[in-house]
Amino acid sequence: MPENSVPRPEYPRPQFVRRDWLNLNGAWQFETDRGDSGLERGLLGRELRDEILVPFPPESELSGIGDTDFLEAVWYRRALTLPADWAGRHVLLHFGAVDYDTTVWANGEEVARHRGGFTPFTADLGDIAGSGEEVVLTVRARDPRSGPQARGKQAIQYANHDCNYTRVTGIWQTVWLEPVPETHLRRPRITPDLAGSAFHLELPLSGNRPGHRVRAVLSDADGEVTRAEARADLDLAPRLHLPVPHDRRREWGPADPHLYDLRLELLDATGRVVDRADSYAGLRAVGLRGKAVLLNGRPVFQRLVLDQGWYPDGLMTAPTDEALVRDIELAMEAGFNGARLHQKVFEERFLYHADRLGYLVWGEFGDWGCEVGGSSGDNQQPDASYVGQWLEALERDYSHPSIIGWCPLNETYQKLHDRITQLDAVTRAMFLATKAMDTTRPVIDASGYAHRVAETDIYDSHSYEQDPTAFRQQMAGLAKDAPYTNAHESGAPYSVPYRGQPYFVSEFGGIWWDPEAAAAQSGEDRTLSWGYGERVRDEDEFHARFSGLTEVLLRDRDMFGYCYTQLTDVFQEQNGVYRFDRGLKLDVDRIRAAQLRRAAIEEEGDTED
Repeated sequence: MPENSVPRPEYPRPQFVRRDWLNLNGAWQFETDRGDSGLERGLLGRELRDEILVPFPPESELSGIGDTDFLEAVWYRRALTLPADWAGRHVLLHFGAVDYDTTVWANGEEVARHRGGFTPFTADLGDIAGSGEEVVLTVRARDPRSGPQARGKQAIQYANHDCNYTRVTGIWQTVWLEPVPETHLRRPRITPDLAGSAFHLELPLSGNRPGHRVRAVLSDADGEVTRAEARADLDLAPRLHLPVPHDRRREWGPADPHLYDLRLELLDATGRVVDRADSYAGLRAVGLRGKAVLLNGRPVFQRLVLDQGWYPDGLMTAPTDEALVRDIELAMEAGFNGARLHQKVFEERFLYHADRLGYLVWGEFGDWGCEVGGSSGDNQQPDASYVGQWLEALERDYSHPSIIGWCPLNETYQKLHDRITQLDAVTRAMFLATKAMDTTRPVIDASGYAHRVAETDIYDSHSYEQDPTAFRQQMAGLAKDAPYTNAHESGAPYSVPYRGQPYFVSEFGGIWWDPEAAAAQSGEDRTLSWGYGERVRDEDEFHARFSGLTEVLLRDRDMFGYCYTQLTDVFQEQNGVYRFDRGLKLDVDRIRAAQLRRAAIEEEGDTED
């Protein structure tokens, strides 16, 4: 990276853009605090020993630290001068994501606390420092190795193992400053109304002032489409209705991911614009009909791929914005039309690129980490923070058209019995919180293993059966409303009974293929290379297995989609379509051809139309 350049320099919140901002990525002072005694030892008031390149986590190569041991706590420090032309405005300090429990100080004064490793938070610097003045920012991130904690795929053992990867601690997304007026716009909620050919907007405000108004202007390549205004002195979140005339209407979808531009303004009593942000919106609808999931009223078979969102040099942080784009392009080149964004709340710029490329995604929470022992009937113990963190993710991502469903939990395997457990309570809380936050998208209570909410919109299973014939037999029950479900090895159920919901296999395949290991290893050393089932002997066997497995699901008229594991190899998990460095590993044209066979549920949709 060139000297004095800023890593990840792009604007981090592309659906709510203000003109003035300051990217704080780059060199920060840094110190590891393995005993979490730094506050007592005076780290808050002194220079730190090392240097780190933000936003890359200290375990990563790109950070310049590369310490992959357990980091109980880490500290960051940076001094900067606030821009002189920000006079008269509040300065907000934004963190895209910090793992896990974070405290922030400005000039020694605490300004924020936040729990959760995947979601953003903001500190108002208030009167601590004004324009042209210096402010010293200090951040402590605690990352305990025990107890229930939403970790996603981070390993809780020292070394990577199975499908768990190198840990991430501290700052791993962009840090930035933004000046705003005392009364200002907050992130909008943009709801497409395809049936009504309109957008509905909620424009939350920091407060109400006499005479203030909000205005929204919708436009496309031909200019302004429509505009609307409302009083901003009454409601904390004024609502606006933006109708789209028939001759300017374009539906968002994979074939035409059209985005309208959206200008949001707050005006004072004289009509002067006191705050402005730019956004965008896609006009599309997600619906359910029988066992089909509809996009804009039509069945679109979801050929999804499991995307873990890990990188060899940046871990959970993409090295560049272009790397985010490339991951979507690689998936589409292989014939996938979307992804489960797995065990991680992806950074918002990934969703922006999915929006503009027409890539269908399921938003998911990185819930792994609540397996804390106990009896086999109460081994999963997510706490209340799971609900709060998930609500933060929903609030951030609500307006992205590429998100077509929500998945708050994944593989929370726990036997179902006659006691209501903590898992039951939190699963229901997360499901209801999702439905309360968003009535426009389907919600799956938990992907695979432990469906605990009878009225879940979507039902699914995970199966890594490698033989296509056995896989077909396994899936045959769906036609009789008796689909395959995950169960304990004893036969005890994990889930409440199926009730006829749309159903898909949201993890399958995982075909183990590592050409180098196949040539070099006489045994099966799964610590170096592993995947699901028996490793294929050569690439032709891979394609035969891939084609056979996908055909089972494509030809099932009751199956609305699938999710193949996975997009890339990740460390020792060698079951990707591409290598971990995104290099070619397989004949992608053959992967694409196998997937682009017409799905039975799409043919059913043709006859119904």
